Amino acid sequence: MTPVVIAAVLLASTGAVLIAYGAYDRLFAGNAAARYLASLDDADLAEDEFIARLREPFWHRAKTSLRDAVMPLLQRVTPQGVITKTRRDLAVAGMNDIAPEELVSLQLVLAGVGLLLGLGFLTTHPSPGQALLVLLFLPTAGLITPMAVVKRKAKERSESIFKDLPDCLDLMAISVEAGVGFEAALDVVCKNFDSPLALEFRRTLKEMELGAARREALVNLRARNDVPELSNFITALVQADALGMPVGRVLHTQAIELRNRRRQWAREKAAKLPVKILFPLVLFIFPAILVVILGPAADAILKGFS
Repeated sequence: MTPVVIAAVLLASTGAVLIAYGAYDRLFAGNAAARYLASLDDADLAEDEFIARLREPFWHRAKTSLRDAVMPLLQRVTPQGVITKTRRDLAVAGMNDIAPEELVSLQLVLAGVGLLLGLGFLTTHPSPGQALLVLLFLPTAGLITPMAVVKRKAKERSESIFKDLPDCLDLMAISVEAGVGFEAALDVVCKNFDSPLALEFRRTLKEMELGAARREALVNLRARNDVPELSNFITALVQADALGMPVGRVLHTQAIELRNRRRQWAREKAAKLPVKILFPLVLFIFPAILVVILGPAADAILKGFS
């Protein structure tokens, strides 16, 4: 292998590791959607790009340069279907500041680390079954862990949007009936709520401020989220806007319907609770109760059978 090929492989590997580190840092950090919107707010106040780059630490500048060099290579070698699906999952989870290629790179790096750990485990001379299990489990765990984190955050975010939607619609309906416009009602919600739904409404408002039509901004809002109730509300709102129906009446009707759905969802969760609590009761609570009750009589019981 020539030195040029070795250098190219080392450069690509280093860039992939740095990209994965950046994705890992943002994946397990705080609210990505809030940071993304804050970056939009601060865009007009940004200083000269060259001066801002010089203010950054050397490690950050090197990581950014290598990431920019390796990112086109990752885009070419990664299947387009994987990129599209990963971008959709990140959008549903509210992680707009993570590129799909970065998440794929993080998965590959963790899978490689798992493979190296598995090969290191072989030096302890385990049985063939243990060696095969470790070599399969560790790379697979490294491959699926980042996507599992994204799926979990997407589920938590979707539940939060579903639970906040009736209250936000109530406030919007009251604002519209008080005489303000739809965009002003969205702004009222953004000022009085601090939730993923308020962040999504804030992004929708920014799209409208940048020149997007209301219908287009609402369709984009529906595409960014995987909440059926929100999709139904946007469909009803778009149809009402096209037919010239009063927006306040639509908001009030949708708020009542969504509140009923939220109540049914809460009842369903409560109905599942006895089944879920059965397993910890059987495994942890009942044995302790039996020990406390039958412990003092254990000596007499043993003597009776002897």
